[in-house]
Amino acid sequence: MRTISATEASRRFSDLLDAIERGESVTVTRGNRPIAEIHPAHRRTGRDLRAALADLPAPDDHFEADLTDALRYVTTERTDPWADV
Repeated sequence: MRTISATEASRRFSDLLDAIERGESVTVTRGNRPIAEIHPAHRRTGRDLRAALADLPAPDDHFEADLTDALRYVTTERTDPWADV
């Protein structure tokens, strides 16, 4: 892991991002104290999503209706927000 100062990171930010994109991890320091560690982002895949959902219970019989109601609530265009009051 490479260490650079906050000033150097600021001045060479594009180069810093290029290095991180190539897989390098960097510690940024300010006054010789580490303040951040920057590393490549973990890329998520469909396999990650399937694994995350695997332990969740299956939707119940009301799931579709609940989802439809929720979507209707957030997509309904109202011109007067006080009309139902």
